[in-house]
Amino acid sequence: MYKRILLKLSGEQLQGQYNGGGFDVERAKWIADELREAINKGTEIVIMIGGGNYARGSQLASDAIPRVVADNIGMLATMMNSLALVSVFTSEGIPSRALSNIKADQVVDQFTHRRAISHLEKGRVVVVAGGIGRPYLTTDTAAVSLALEMDCDVVLKATKVDGVFSDDPFTNPDAKKYDSISYNDVLSKKEIGVMDNAALGLALEHKMPIIVFALLKEGNIAKAIMGENIGTIIR
Repeated sequence: MYKRILLKLSGEQLQGQYNGGGFDVERAKWIADELREAINKGTEIVIMIGGGNYARGSQLASDAIPRVVADNIGMLATMMNSLALVSVFTSEGIPSRALSNIKADQVVDQFTHRRAISHLEKGRVVVVAGGIGRPYLTTDTAAVSLALEMDCDVVLKATKVDGVFSDDPFTNPDAKKYDSISYNDVLSKKEIGVMDNAALGLALEHKMPIIVFALLKEGNIAKAIMGENIGTIIR
């Protein structure tokens, strides 16, 4: 069982039934229940949260909206998700705190290493918003960076599919699933789009393992945290 993990949740997963965007409270409650077993066994959980259910910087960027502004909007979207997720977790009996890499003291505490560690030591889930706090860097890259900073044992990337495939399994039924794959292989195979190269390169440099698994399969989060063989491990 891992002692401390970084769970990467996308905004798309938090929108649940709301295909046009928004925050699905029932989906958040389901995630809380999936985390409960691991938390009760003593695993410390840090969550890096995305914002694509409200705004995605790469999609907003245009001649009218500069990329820096678009990415800032995307980071603000992650802040909304963090506040909602922590509220749901708390209502479900899971002590949680939101921290942000963007300064917005009126609504959320600013992230500091000491503050995050203090919350973890008190048994709280820490949900981090604002990505890495700078434009041009995805929340995947921020997740790996945060996992290293927080001395996590592993990055758990929750996705729509159960692992890393040789091609998009939604469009190619013959796509092969990998149980294990190296960072270099993922970086060299352009058809594998599980994470951006900056995130993978950072994980490779510091030997941070990444487990890619399907979020919505009941028990998967707990199994991943317990070290069971699910999804795909990148190492």
